[in-house]
Amino acid sequence: MKTRIASVEEVRSDFARQGYICDDDIAMAVFLAAQLRKPVLVEGPPGVGKTELAKAAAAFLNAPLVRLQCYEGLDEARALYEWKYGKQLLYTQLLKEKLADVLGDASTLEASMQRLAGFGDAFYSEEFLQPRPLLQALRSDDPPVLLIDEIDKADQEFEAFLLELLSDYQVSIPELGTVTARSEPLVFLTSNNTRELSDALKRRCLHLYIPFPDRKLEEQIIAARVPEIDASLRKQLALFVSRLRQMDLKKQPAISETIDWARALVLLNADALAPETVEATLRLLLKHEEDLVSARAELPRLLKPE
Repeated sequence: MKTRIASVEEVRSDFARQGYICDDDIAMAVFLAAQLRKPVLVEGPPGVGKTELAKAAAAFLNAPLVRLQCYEGLDEARALYEWKYGKQLLYTQLLKEKLADVLGDASTLEASMQRLAGFGDAFYSEEFLQPRPLLQALRSDDPPVLLIDEIDKADQEFEAFLLELLSDYQVSIPELGTVTARSEPLVFLTSNNTRELSDALKRRCLHLYIPFPDRKLEEQIIAARVPEIDASLRKQLALFVSRLRQMDLKKQPAISETIDWARALVLLNADALAPETVEATLRLLLKHEEDLVSARAELPRLLKPE
């Protein structure tokens, strides 16, 4: 893993080489998080590059990426660890056949229980532990980048469970005790703002908000990800998407969808945003029928030269 970051500009330039175009706020957040070993809470609308930020940071730091995708009902058994119940059951069946050997010369019920208790503890040892993403990150020998994606989709109980990890880089496992990170991970939590996160979680994190890019930045992103696109078409595309996002849509076009659209236009050998081309490819940008109807009604305005 990269052990030292010289400057904010180093973050920005390395991200740009990867095709991730970022502004000063993003570069500063990554720089401070890596230097201070603080988690980063990245908020913003869907599709602005929050998840890609963690991937770019892992590539920049030459660190393994461990990802936990959050969802409603996620609990610590799915996020931290679970026991290999099938293996435990198999060993239990084998132990039954060896019960006489295990009990040996135990002559009383109490002695027999003590003898069996020792084997009961063995069933909750490392051999039967199945690590999940959080535990994998803590056990990594090389400092990883841990991505806790869409934390706002998880329940408040799970959010509270994360507080120990975010503050001390450790977790408590009842059967094994406290597990502390071998190498402190760089943690990114992303949120689409579907619910308000707790102050306790926010206090433990650096905060970064990523909005949709302005036209100039989106042009730079398209140029980096679709370098073969004509400069004039790239400018028209960024203007069209900017105007589209100003409409009252059910789902705003994500940056990834803008990139897909740009690639499609290149494949179609388009050199300008002609109405018929836009009509044929608009579904790459808009994924709800009511949004398509609204956009088609506004095409003359959306395509009007600046």
